[in-house]
Amino acid sequence: MTYRYTNTDWRDVLYNSVRRTKGGVVAAAGFLTERRGVSIHPERLRKKLRGLDGESMDIEMARLLSEWMEEHEGGAEYARDWLQALCALEGMHVDSVPAAPVGGWKCEAAALQSKFLDISMLIGQIAGVTAETVADGSISQGEADKLVPLLRDARVILHRMERNALRAAEGVSEGRSG
Repeated sequence: MTYRYTNTDWRDVLYNSVRRTKGGVVAAAGFLTERRGVSIHPERLRKKLRGLDGESMDIEMARLLSEWMEEHEGGAEYARDWLQALCALEGMHVDSVPAAPVGGWKCEAAALQSKFLDISMLIGQIAGVTAETVADGSISQGEADKLVPLLRDARVILHRMERNALRAAEGVSEGRSG
């Protein structure tokens, strides 16, 4: 029987992220062994990541795995997705918002307008996926796996828009233009 991993269960997200990183579970186990000074076999780590045979993943180990992923090309993009899934499970919603350019945008108002167009397009995608998802009156895990990343992306754009609006207003109050 094939296990289907989701992008909403924190364990699945962490496991998929580790597997996605160069070297996968084997390299992650090597990193944990070196970093903690306590040996962990790749198969034991796999069991912890999947919650098999009574194994559990503790937060410290998950945080170390995030650190390991961030050290690899592209890993910073998904290294903390598991934490976002865990927080959502607990009713808390967090978003990783990329830093603004140093000194802000040349024209914060133009950046805000550009992001408004981005969010408008994303809302169109969300509307389409939502229509497909609720057509039968229920939402499957696979449908949630399509919808949740879009909703999270929308929140990030909204956070960035808020930052642009505040920086633009700050520039006006300081007598700066643009």
